[in-house]
Amino acid sequence: MKYLRFLLLGAAMSLARAELHLPRIFGDHMVLQTGQPVPVWGWADPGEAVTVRFAGQEKRVTAGADGRWLARLDALAVSALPAELTVIARETKIFSDVLVGEVWLCSGQSNMEKPLGEQRGQKSTLNAEEEIRAADFPAIRMFKVTKAKASAPARDLQGEWTPCRPDTIDKIKFSAAGYFFGRKIHRELGVPVGLIDSTWGGTRIEVWTAPAGFAAIPSLAEFTAALKTPGAKAQGSEPASLYYAMIHPLVPFALRGALWYQGETNIIDLEEGMAYADKMKALIEGWRGVWQQEFSFYYVQIAPHLYHVIRPAQVVSPESTPRLWEAQTAVQSIVPRTGMIVTTDIVDDLADIHPRNKKDVGERLARWALTKDYGRKDIEVSGPVFQRMDVSAGRAILHFDHVGGGLVASDGKPLNWFAIAGADGKFFSATAAIENDTVIVRSERVPVPAVVHFAWDEAARPNFANQAGLPAVPFRTDNPFATKR
Repeated sequence: MKYLRFLLLGAAMSLARAELHLPRIFGDHMVLQTGQPVPVWGWADPGEAVTVRFAGQEKRVTAGADGRWLARLDALAVSALPAELTVIARETKIFSDVLVGEVWLCSGQSNMEKPLGEQRGQKSTLNAEEEIRAADFPAIRMFKVTKAKASAPARDLQGEWTPCRPDTIDKIKFSAAGYFFGRKIHRELGVPVGLIDSTWGGTRIEVWTAPAGFAAIPSLAEFTAALKTPGAKAQGSEPASLYYAMIHPLVPFALRGALWYQGETNIIDLEEGMAYADKMKALIEGWRGVWQQEFSFYYVQIAPHLYHVIRPAQVVSPESTPRLWEAQTAVQSIVPRTGMIVTTDIVDDLADIHPRNKKDVGERLARWALTKDYGRKDIEVSGPVFQRMDVSAGRAILHFDHVGGGLVASDGKPLNWFAIAGADGKFFSATAAIENDTVIVRSERVPVPAVVHFAWDEAARPNFANQAGLPAVPFRTDNPFATKR
């Protein structure tokens, strides 16, 4: 009897070893990236021959000593008609209803996670019921990653591809910002769009960062050291824990780029200001490193919120948010192929950390992709960006990039949220007026201007914008990091 059990156990183990396995990011209804080689990978018996067939291509590879295999399809053309991806070893896997188009990863904390409808006590997004009813775009495919943590790189994750329909987008609580981005890309380009939602509310940037990202930046050595000790923390976080579980298993699935909306918890937990720029650089370059691809990375400058009022014991100053804004702004100049959108104009309730207007968030992110990735020349990507200041006859004359057809006050009223100081550093509210493509700032209390601050407060909801309808980027002319970076 023992011998029989041994034979049965051996047969079962043999069958288990012979099983062909692909990560869950491969599945029915998926979208494969167009215009670049497409990795297809998985596990089989060591030394086993594996064949991958798709769109008239056939690639043959052999599983390595650890059973892992990887094939690369040649660059694929966009397909509007569904096809099958077939993988053959000792058994065969067939994935049906596969499209080829544009694939984007959407990640961050709760403002990227926030779905169209209500969730965990959060208010729904604007016009949620109408937007859900209209979300009938079967060529947009959504993959929502199940939340998980890990202390080492995970082999796989949980999730499945779902065509975008009113019932599915509401059921899986897919990212509203990601959806509005994908819908804009789909409508403008007329191609299938695949969206991967890997988000977790209340999380810091460090837990999403790959170890290689930390290792490349000396100021983040504390995190590299923590990663060498299982369970160790750095600055109160478990570095890379969500990267290991919710990003690493996606590598090297072919992407066009990534979208990021995060930073609120870094203000609440750390109040770190410019240090966040190094952490964003680590995140972006770490992800690009493991993918071995400098893909586009577009992100959201967090919205105004009364952190200091609501959490005075944690957030020490109304300037904590502007200092993080400054770090987010700096990333565009220190990391290539990045772009930031501003959200100072979309907040209807300063006490709510989750602005309900996610349509403008997604569509503003799409402006960057349409311009930088898809060659559109007729789209402005940013609101006014401070360039330089001149001083003449008691006036500060501010010059800007991204005037977007002309500078405007979005509500037709005098410009607001400008403050001015002389050499003594004492700030006073200032009047500001548009003259051509400049803004003239002055105050009777400051006869010789030295510094101008714009929207330099966590509650700032200014009306300064361009004719493209995009709000100006908050700034201070005495930015101590401008020349350093």
